[in-house]
Amino acid sequence: MSKAVGIIPARWRSTRFPGKPLHQIAGKPLLRRVWEQCQRAKKLDSVIIATDDMRIAEAAFSWGAEVALTSSKHRSGTERVAEVAKKAGAFRYIVNIQGDEPLISPQLIDAVVEKLRADRSVHIVTAAHPFTNPQEALSPHQVKVVVDLRGNALYFSRAPIPFFRGGGFAAAKSAGREQMRRLFLRHQGIYGFRRATLLRIVRWRPSPLELAESLEQLRALENGVTVHVLITAKGSPGVDTPRDAEALEQQLRASQLSRNKGREAS
Repeated sequence: MSKAVGIIPARWRSTRFPGKPLHQIAGKPLLRRVWEQCQRAKKLDSVIIATDDMRIAEAAFSWGAEVALTSSKHRSGTERVAEVAKKAGAFRYIVNIQGDEPLISPQLIDAVVEKLRADRSVHIVTAAHPFTNPQEALSPHQVKVVVDLRGNALYFSRAPIPFFRGGGFAAAKSAGREQMRRLFLRHQGIYGFRRATLLRIVRWRPSPLELAESLEQLRALENGVTVHVLITAKGSPGVDTPRDAEALEQQLRASQLSRNKGREAS
């Protein structure tokens, strides 16, 4: 069976959160938590951390991760992943796993690989889920996606899509919470590529819609590449700011406390 590799791009310089990959969350670096979730996936034959920073590389080596040192000139995580994929000819499927989603589901990673293996018409697989709080669909920091009847992406946007005629977002709210949950989908930043597709995409120039929205996945759509969207019941929170990290730490500690109490009760 064709092999699959999970690649986690990680960089030190983040405008909102410098040094984020090694920020400690409940006793472990953020990046290590992502890597450990990837290790639990059953469909990945290898997991590689791709970075241009020796601080990240040395830390990852210390907990046993495979590391690929990459160029510091990349403009996106996709380009960093593609540099590693170009040298990893043994793998047909490349899964780009965001380095700031420490609760990424191993089952979702496996589902991405399985979709690529099962459907040759699909060249990229990503994921989305209903907003827990539909009001968040208004935020330009939350990327939305609309799909066709076969589950393929029609468009990604920072705007709340789809638009409801005769009142926009207010009309959508009046249609009911369940209606909004089915129609307003939050894009989750995981991408499964056929290796040849990934290497082709990074050679293309940034496209007009990609530049307008600042969303690199639009480059694929504008060039006619099929992007399939796996719809899940819920997603995993990303860590974009120190405040996000603090909230996640509180969530993890509360979960651990609950498990401990459960053991004591039994």
